[in-house]
Amino acid sequence: MGDNKLKILVGSKNPTKTNAVSRAFDRVFYNTTTALIGVGVNSGVSDQPMTCEETKLGAKNRLKNLKKKSADFYVGIEGGCGYIDKDLFAFAWIVTENKKGKRGWGKTSMFQLPKKIQKLIESGVELGEADDVVFKRKDSKKQNGAIGILTNNLINRT
Repeated sequence: MGDNKLKILVGSKNPTKTNAVSRAFDRVFYNTTTALIGVGVNSGVSDQPMTCEETKLGAKNRLKNLKKKSADFYVGIEGGCGYIDKDLFAFAWIVTENKKGKRGWGKTSMFQLPKKIQKLIESGVELGEADDVVFKRKDSKKQNGAIGILTNNLINRT
């Protein structure tokens, strides 16, 4: 961009995801103006990915679909779940790429989900919807998410 503004595309319109990316880029590029745009793109995986591999593929696919547009940076984020023994955990994969093709990957820490939520997810309900049912809320995934609810906002989804 001619005005020294970094254009960043995020493969989601979810405010928790775009806010997280915005904060990260503001910390790294603190002397640069950024223009961040959330774009609804297809992940190519199930609405609730259930393995580490499927979740990582979702992030990769989001980034791939973003690259059809011009930007300085592209960010794909996919939240998913996975089992360790018989316990279900939540996490996310993030992939970033700059306009020159340099790519980086990261995975969030994992946290165990309560059995009530696990049972709903196993019956086909997405994590955010399961949070809403169990904790009697609305749009948890666009707010503090399961991690915010379970930690009393010590940690939030952003």
